Amino acid sequence: MRLILIILLFISSVAHAQEARPISDAEQFAVTSAVEDFLYGASVNDVQAHDKFWAPELTYTSSSGVRFGKAELMEGMSNAKMLPKSEVTAWYTAEDIELKAFGPSIIINFTLVSTDVASGARETFLNTGVMVERQGQWQAVNWNATRTATPSTE
Repeated sequence: MRLILIILLFISSVAHAQEARPISDAEQFAVTSAVEDFLYGASVNDVQAHDKFWAPELTYTSSSGVRFGKAELMEGMSNAKMLPKSEVTAWYTAEDIELKAFGPSIIINFTLVSTDVASGARETFLNTGVMVERQGQWQAVNWNATRTATPSTE
């Protein structure tokens, strides 16, 4: 009987730990701002924006199906030069942002939009990230980018 009680208590605590928790307005603002600031930085090729946004233990799965960490991502930016606004070729923005909090982590889902400056053409990607707060800064520890499916013409 005691074993059954222990098992039931364990199961109920695990089930409770998996429930989403409410997100405060401050958390929502901070996480959304972190993503928007990062996307602006990515648009202007700002290496520091990448370094600030990505956590050291990042696992990134690209839309092309390649998985890598922060070191590889930052290595790819080693020769990057920050662009003045007048030289940006595509602006990155976030639409349809959805946040879910579990414990100290926040999961963010959104549509990343790449808008070509010259033509106005939009390319979209579904992005999902796991964000954690460290020293007042939200960073991504896990990220997945998926090219948005082309609607069927059937």
